[in-house]
Amino acid sequence: MKGHDYRLGYRADLEGLRAVAILLVVAVHAGVPWLRGGFVGVDVFFVLSGFLITGLLVKEASAAGRLSFTEFYVRRLRRLLPALLAMLLVVGVLASLVLAPAEQRGQSSAAAMAALWLSNIHFAFARLDYFSAGTETNLFLHTWSLGVEEQFYLVWPMLLVWLLGRDGARGVARLKAGMFVVATASLAACVWLTYKAPQLAFYMMPMRAWQFAAGALVWLYFKVPGAAGAAPCKSRCAGMLQVAGWTGLAMIALAAVWFSADIPYPGGYALLPTLGAAGVVAAGCLAVEPAGVSRLLSWRPLQWIGGVSYSWYLWHWPILLLGHAITGSDASSYRAAWVLLSLLLAYASCRCIEAPVRNRQEWLARPRMAIFAALALMLVANSLCVRWNNRADERAKSPGMQRYAMAHGDAPVIYGMGCDDWYQSDRVRICAFGPADAVHTAVLLGDSHAGQWFPAVAKVFDRPGWRLLVLTKSSCPMVDGPFFYARIGKQYTVCTTWRAHALAQIAGIKPDVVLLGSTDTSGFSKEQWITGTTKVLDVLHPAVGRIWLLRDTPSLPFDGPDCLAEHAGRPAWLGLQHACSAPMDDARADQVYRWLGEAANRFANVGMLDMDSRICPGNVCSAERDGLVVFRDNQHLTGSFAASLGPAMAEKLGVGALRP
Repeated sequence: MKGHDYRLGYRADLEGLRAVAILLVVAVHAGVPWLRGGFVGVDVFFVLSGFLITGLLVKEASAAGRLSFTEFYVRRLRRLLPALLAMLLVVGVLASLVLAPAEQRGQSSAAAMAALWLSNIHFAFARLDYFSAGTETNLFLHTWSLGVEEQFYLVWPMLLVWLLGRDGARGVARLKAGMFVVATASLAACVWLTYKAPQLAFYMMPMRAWQFAAGALVWLYFKVPGAAGAAPCKSRCAGMLQVAGWTGLAMIALAAVWFSADIPYPGGYALLPTLGAAGVVAAGCLAVEPAGVSRLLSWRPLQWIGGVSYSWYLWHWPILLLGHAITGSDASSYRAAWVLLSLLLAYASCRCIEAPVRNRQEWLARPRMAIFAALALMLVANSLCVRWNNRADERAKSPGMQRYAMAHGDAPVIYGMGCDDWYQSDRVRICAFGPADAVHTAVLLGDSHAGQWFPAVAKVFDRPGWRLLVLTKSSCPMVDGPFFYARIGKQYTVCTTWRAHALAQIAGIKPDVVLLGSTDTSGFSKEQWITGTTKVLDVLHPAVGRIWLLRDTPSLPFDGPDCLAEHAGRPAWLGLQHACSAPMDDARADQVYRWLGEAANRFANVGMLDMDSRICPGNVCSAERDGLVVFRDNQHLTGSFAASLGPAMAEKLGVGALRP
């Protein structure tokens, strides 16, 4: 049977479901606000792969009496590898031109692993949370799902051969039972690890195998001759399957609208889009002509999008990020333009690379040679990425680039002193400055957005008779209320306990001044901000002379030092320099500051401290000003710049009132 190319036949509804999946993924990556759960499109792809690959393998085993592993792997490689390598090459070249050398090191490492279909493992063990801040700068983050798919393709044929055996109907029954075992064990591990090791649950193939198994079970129950769902069931089950199809599509839509980065994912939540996709796939299994949801998904525009879905998936994410790096703008009009450009590139890739290679039968004439050639190309791509990494590393170590690298590390000394234990424990660690027997005490309390002000606060209270105490926990807002922390994939209970202990200790110390600050990105509602802040102030105000609520720092729509390094390292002929500045226009920050003011007005000894005009004069935030790098990332001030604001802060606090 060498050279045979087993096919399942075209199903327009599955092509339409691919279109739905890619539209959801592109929407969430492009920042469509009402589709924050669009990442579930990847779950839909996994179910589709489980259905189609199981069908191909079972069909070949039934027709030929065996499986040709080499031909199967050749078909997968010719389908997926050429377009991937083309994307890696083009994006790598563009990134080497427009990104800072220090940024390129992380990009090239991820690209090297993507060339070997191992980027999911790279991201899992690099502890790079898909939903956390910082991931949005990795050009190849989206290739994690391709790694999962390829690892699935590697083990699935062997699993099916082992379960099917050579005893016909008994083998199919054994295969069904095996798929149930895989689905149950994988789902249980996925749910457990979502709370214990969320990166492993999200990125690793074994914890996603239950989604592939869900697709496989749809095939085994509705497409295998003689199984439930075959001819005797058609008239009885067709109506029920149509209901399942509409329900499944609604489940996918609900997940896309309801879910966000603020839920522990995948875990049990992933059942919603997974079962929804299985329902949609099953709905079209028995129909002779498309009907119901299958007819909707057969709509011609969806067919076209489904046809370019793989290439669009490859191109949309790096084009969005590179576009942002070039323009420095996150405006919706720019994002729409990058999405359109990525779609055009996807069409070109599909027509010129993906389709021609996929349809060449020469690959199957000598499958082993084709596999060796593909592996060689993967190794060449990997070695080119390693060379890119080495070159970027050399450029990053140049004196001109070191200034910006040092700005990244220009953080307050409190972090080197171990004052901040982040999420590892709820122990309160107080860093003290000044004489222990000082008559007066000032306290800086909050998360990293409060901690960034330490150099300025230290200057203000570096005066006789005063000591300064610092209590910070990164990402822990000074709002009394639980919240989900996407970076650790669970409720940040450590923050809740730490905050309660810190407030109790401060109340016992009875300081003269407390400066309280935290980020405004935690997603709290108006009621949570006002009520939660009021609860914190209820504990502090009886024991503290004066409390100041710090307005959160303005942020940039880009990483400050990286932007400066990008422009310093770009070839002049590109003509892509811009000012590394952005208008200070954050409606959310303005809202939160008003809500904090409402809480502060309930207490006579609570005031508001707004330093924004000193950070972004004229309502323009710049990455560099007066010879100082202002931000060490996109939201935290450098220690040097914060220290320069010490006199301005002292003026706003009224230094005369602080003298002993």
